Amino acid sequence: MASRETNNRGRLEGKTALVTGAGSGIGKAISTVFGREGARVMASDINEESAAAVAAQIEDAGGEARSLRTDTTSEEDVKGAIQAVVDAWGKVDIVVNNAGIGGPQYSWEQVIAVNETGVYYGCLHSLIQMIKQGEGGAIVNLSSMMGISGTTTPVGPGGVGYAYHASKHAVIGLTRQFGLDGAPHNIRVNALCPGWIETPLLAPLKMSEELTKWMIEGAPMGRLGSADEIARAALFLASDDASFVTATHLVIDGGWTAR
Repeated sequence: MASRETNNRGRLEGKTALVTGAGSGIGKAISTVFGREGARVMASDINEESAAAVAAQIEDAGGEARSLRTDTTSEEDVKGAIQAVVDAWGKVDIVVNNAGIGGPQYSWEQVIAVNETGVYYGCLHSLIQMIKQGEGGAIVNLSSMMGISGTTTPVGPGGVGYAYHASKHAVIGLTRQFGLDGAPHNIRVNALCPGWIETPLLAPLKMSEELTKWMIEGAPMGRLGSADEIARAALFLASDDASFVTATHLVIDGGWTAR
């Protein structure tokens, strides 16, 4: 096993994890950090090649990982992904419902299907499996700062999109309810609310120089966040360090929503 680079060595040692949307951006960063911290990682993405590349990267660094293609809008695919973790390693300890889309190129129905319904499927079937195992667990959902507030951007009405806002607010509601349902079983369910993060998802918005300038100048910390910063927050929520944290959300936006 390769030596670990962080001071918090092996915070997920012995754990198994499923990460959806693992092929790029925040999902890739979460998968990499989890692998570095000792988790056996199932990197799941609708792009099978991207997921395989992330799994290979984890293994090259001395970790253990596998990959599979998952369309999170399909309930059967989500159930299959969770079962794949169980088949590979005997149990599923951590599920990160990260897969998400956004932008004007997607319809209302597409955004809701991935960002809301996909998270619902992930929470539901993770909870069922974790209750069956009887060993507790951790579910981390990806919401957004747009899930706790609205925003006015230079692109005009709707900010980053009405469907995106609605879907990310829904993730907060799902997190609270599943968190309450999981609590008696020591299954913790929490959400992350990232701000403006430098990822491929942000690329369509950054095509506008005006909008890029607005994002940076409007941030109290004067910069965009990184995927690794979100991954380290996910690590906290997935680890025993957050053993009494459930049914809530953690905002990582550099102070944006406090303005």
